[in-house]
Order: sequence, then C-alpha cells, then structure tokens
Amino acid sequence: MSFVKSLHDEEIKGAKHTVKEIYQQPDLWLQTVGIIEKQKVEIEDFIKIHSNKARIIFTGAGTSAYVGDTLSPVLRKELPNQIDSISTTDIVTNPLNYFKNEVPTLLVSFARSGNSPESVATYFLAKKLINNISQIIITCNPEGQLAKEAGKDENTLVLLMPEESNDQGFAMTSSFSCMYISALLTFQLDRLEEFKRKIEVVSENANRILTQQYKTVKNLVSLNKKRVVYLGSSTLKGLSQEASLKHLELTSGKIPTFHESVLGFRHGPKSLVDDETLIFVFLSNDPYTRKYEIDLLKELKNDGGGKTVVAAANTNNKEIEEICDCAFIIPQQENIHLDDHLVALNYLVIGQLFALFNSIHLGVTPDNPSPTGMVNRVVKGVNIYNF
Repeated sequence: MSFVKSLHDEEIKGAKHTVKEIYQQPDLWLQTVGIIEKQKVEIEDFIKIHSNKARIIFTGAGTSAYVGDTLSPVLRKELPNQIDSISTTDIVTNPLNYFKNEVPTLLVSFARSGNSPESVATYFLAKKLINNISQIIITCNPEGQLAKEAGKDENTLVLLMPEESNDQGFAMTSSFSCMYISALLTFQLDRLEEFKRKIEVVSENANRILTQQYKTVKNLVSLNKKRVVYLGSSTLKGLSQEASLKHLELTSGKIPTFHESVLGFRHGPKSLVDDETLIFVFLSNDPYTRKYEIDLLKELKNDGGGKTVVAAANTNNKEIEEICDCAFIIPQQENIHLDDHLVALNYLVIGQLFALFNSIHLGVTPDNPSPTGMVNRVVKGVNIYNF
C-alpha cells in the first residue's frame, strides 16, 4: 500500500478517484477474466453464429477507440477475419467511407459510460447501413444509453465490465484496461486457461510497479521536462497513443505530448526532440521487433544533448539499461512468456502513473483537470444529424 500512502503523505486533493482507479486495476483484471469466463458459452455461441467470415470492426471514441487500436494488431494475426479499428468520431461524420452495405459485419463498441453521442449514433448507423450486422457492446455502465439500446436487440451481445471500472475520474484508466482484456479474451476463448495464468502474472507485475517502481516514475516527473513523447511498435503503438492522451488529459494540456511508431519517429517527428524532451520507448517482447527499437535507443543516445530517454522492457537485457537514461524492467517469470498485447498492460500502468504524478506536480486536479468544462468526462456539444 506504499503507493497510496505516498500520495496521502503529500496531502493530495482532487485525486481520490484517479488514484483509486489506477490502483484497483490488478484486482479488476482478474475480475474481468472471471466475468468473461462465466459468459463463456454465451460468448462462444454468439461468436460462432455472427463472426463467421464477417468483417470485425472495433470502435469507440477517444480512449475507447484506442482499445481497438491496441487490440487489433494481435487479433489480425490470430483470426482469419478482416479486422479494422475505426473510431466512432470518424464513422459518424463519414459513415459510407467505413461501412459496406453488402459485407457481413460484427461491430464491437467500447464505451465507458455508453452515453457518448457518437457511440450511440454509430450503433444505429450500423443497423441502418449494413444488411448483415451484429454487434458486441463492451461497456462499464449498465445504465448507459448504449447498453440499454443493445439489450433490446437479439443480434447484439452486451458484456458488462466490473462495476468499479466505470471510472468516476475524468480520464479513463481501469475502464480502458478492463475493456481491453475482455475483448482479447472474447476472441481467444480457446486459450482461456493459458490466458488466466498470464493475467495473474501481469497483475503481480502491476502490483510491483504500484508499490515499488512508482518511485522511479516520480523521479522522472521531478526532471520538469517540457514535452513528452511515447513510442512503440504495432500493439505498443496503440498503447503509446493511449499513454499520450492520458498525459495530455491529466496535465490539462500544459505539456505538449506526442506519440508515434518506433520507425516512424525518424521520418520527421524526431524534429521535436530537444533538451527539454522526455521520451518513453515501450520495447517489444518480440526479439525481431526489438532489434529495431534497440537501434533507435542507440541512435538517441549517440545524438547527445540533454533529453531523457526512458525504456520499458520485459527482458533482462543489460544493454538496454546502458543505452537509455532510465529503464523499467518488468520481471520475467520462468516458463511464462508475455506477448506484447499482455505486457502492454504493465506499460500502461507506468504511463498512467507518470500522467498522474505530473498532473499533481503541475498543480492540476487529476479528477477534474478541466474545471472550466472546456473538455468533459462525457463529451458534450455534439449534434447528431439524420443520415
């Protein structure tokens, strides 16, 4: 409990929800697996009927969209279906660019509240524009409009996350990770027992980060860097996008924050690096992919200057520690290999903590970083027009 005690020692106000929602994740991940396991037969029957040769689209708005961006690379590798991740904010403005009337489609929507105008509109647009449409709603709020509408439709499956994952803080934390885990497992139920063992390891790792490694995160905040970059490959690029948004939200936009793929970073975006830049590199557990990431770490070190490079890895590689300024090493467990889509959950916690501590350091209120209402927990001001 040293993580929570540390925050109390600093007499932090306005962070109660965000702290709780970050800290509860290891337990909620195990609960989420239990929820999916209890619905195993129902889910398998639904998938068998509705996903055969169907195009699968993952969708959501903001952080909920990034669930699909982080999830889709691994499922493209595992499933024969065409898989796309398309945000509701793109679909609503240009539905015919993304929905194909004649293509059987399984639309999987992620929604913390289920009340975002774009999410509800996308649900109805899919029913209107696609002949053979079925939907899965993965949400944290049983009282949300999306859950209620979907509950009336026999071609829609609703998966409710643990009650505590309906984050009350401004930024989505445990809602993101629980919805992500549920979707991973929903489409890989044949690996349930293996998945359960690995999630237990990931949860243990997260608890270690929250109770011990958090001190390293606080030290990074004390560097007072003026811009932050998150880099990752494939699944970890999606995670970088989520980590970037979390930092931007919780610091109320006071620190410019950017994300990119590891190889894409050289193609122009690297121009933003100066002595006031902090760069997170989320390293892949795939040895082939990691070669490219190690090369970038070496290049950044050889560039010199006062920037700070932070690597997160799940491999005991001393070279990594030598070519960066700070390394978060997630311990490996014997006979347990964590692919990127699982180690991403541990990297996620590091990103959330950095965003939280930087928010506090800057004098922002994490639970409500936009008190003027310019940005809201559930988006407002969106008019939905008849199509």
